[in-house]
Amino acid sequence: MARPQATPESPGSRALVVDLIRSAGPISRTELTTATGLTQPAISLIVRKLLDDEVIVEAGTVPSTGGKPRRLLDINRRARHGVGIQLGFESVTLVATDTNGGVVARERLPGVGTEQPTEVIALLTESLRAFMDAADIPVTSVQGVAVVIPGPMRSNAGIITEAPALPHWREVSLQEEFEAAFRMPVLVDNDASAAALGEFWSRGVSRYSAFACVYIGSGIGAGVVVDGALFRGSSSNAAEVGHITIDRRGPACFCGNFGCLEVLAAPRVVVARALDDEDITDSLSLDKHAPVAQNWELLSRAAVGGHVKAEVLVTDSAHAVAGAVLTLTNLFDLDEIVLSGPGVATAGSIYVREVRTALERAFARKAHSTLVDLSINPTDSAAIGAAALTLQGQLAPGHGPALRFAGP
Repeated sequence: MARPQATPESPGSRALVVDLIRSAGPISRTELTTATGLTQPAISLIVRKLLDDEVIVEAGTVPSTGGKPRRLLDINRRARHGVGIQLGFESVTLVATDTNGGVVARERLPGVGTEQPTEVIALLTESLRAFMDAADIPVTSVQGVAVVIPGPMRSNAGIITEAPALPHWREVSLQEEFEAAFRMPVLVDNDASAAALGEFWSRGVSRYSAFACVYIGSGIGAGVVVDGALFRGSSSNAAEVGHITIDRRGPACFCGNFGCLEVLAAPRVVVARALDDEDITDSLSLDKHAPVAQNWELLSRAAVGGHVKAEVLVTDSAHAVAGAVLTLTNLFDLDEIVLSGPGVATAGSIYVREVRTALERAFARKAHSTLVDLSINPTDSAAIGAAALTLQGQLAPGHGPALRFAGP
């Protein structure tokens, strides 16, 4: 990929240097000069500012063949903390990360699918304070919180337009409501997009890679990172693989389309099929009154263990997902793909296998390979990604949305 032109004054120069130190560090100033195309004085200026801001630290030296040893630079893991909240129907996850995206604290709370927004916001306000106190996270190290949700949204106003998994949250001004309650800046974003950024940030993916994360939770979504930044589209609703048509004669979807991937292959759909089969229901002790996540875990475990009917159901879902991922790969010419979300926490091996097989037909397969991997922490990846959103906005301005308090 061609290296972008940058100057020390351009908004992306700091982001470029931070990204390289994050993904390739420890790294020397000389190596940064070579990698960025910036002049040595420009790199020295940017590095000095990053050191003054305690975003990076000097991390030892490399012996030199002549002259002074080169000093290495690395991300200062303790410089900032990111805090993310994932709102879901069956659970809410709070995560705090260090500057490099490593998880330092997490907490899981009951879901918000049946609760009114005002009640949830009040509860989360108290929970967030207790969470930060218990984790010994100084308020001064947190410049804001990111809240991520499933479903379409108007990102500029932080408003959920429609979320089938959260029926009471339609047209709720989340950013405004949470900022008033938390008394700090709040970002609101899509859970799949956040998961993509979190995987990119914490895995040390190169900014020169075209990277995507496919997220399987209550629905199926994706996020794409190009040149170190999320590809957002017009309204931060890009890469909605869950709404690629798989069967044009298929069932109606809430989006208005028919036969979308999400209404054919999402865990809740596969669980519903399993509950319609008495043999599967009885042999796996599925419970039609239990949460989808509970039944999906039983079904996934059985599929991985070789239960024939369970394996067929889960593999059919994975095959459909793989077809959509192939389309996504052809559209964005991807270098790396990570599968994430609670939907692949147990049956991830089946989904990875199907995606890898599908990508043997990728348009650019003879030009380059596409790496497919499973998230290290699929269940919490969206919350981790939310925390990464706040960090990127602070540490690499120009790549992420800025945290600005809109309240009084």
